[in-house]
Amino acid sequence: MNTITWIFTGALAVVFTISGVLKATMSRTRLITSGQTGIAPFPMPLVRCVALCELLAVAGLFAPWLTDTARVLTPLAATGLVIVMIGAATSHSSLREPRSTAANTILLALAAFVAAARFASLT
Repeated sequence: MNTITWIFTGALAVVFTISGVLKATMSRTRLITSGQTGIAPFPMPLVRCVALCELLAVAGLFAPWLTDTARVLTPLAATGLVIVMIGAATSHSSLREPRSTAANTILLALAAFVAAARFASLT
């Protein structure tokens, strides 16, 4: 179970590092043309805030667990990503983008799994 949790954590880290960096550095037009269409209904300051949250969550997925310091932050970071993915799936669904909605749902499930597994390991 621990190996699967680490694999899922790594997958989430890769996806959210890329997503966070792109949202933090690209213009709205470039983001939308690169496939991040879910940002269309939102103002750029909110998109930049989400990017920062994604990047902080990536650090939170690893650092506390690996250093054995404040380990509760790891499942909380994963829970934060669940919340981000609920918003992303809702946005893509309202834009009638079933593929993006499905991808967001898969990421949501991975983050929920990591959160549940890490919360369970705390006790």
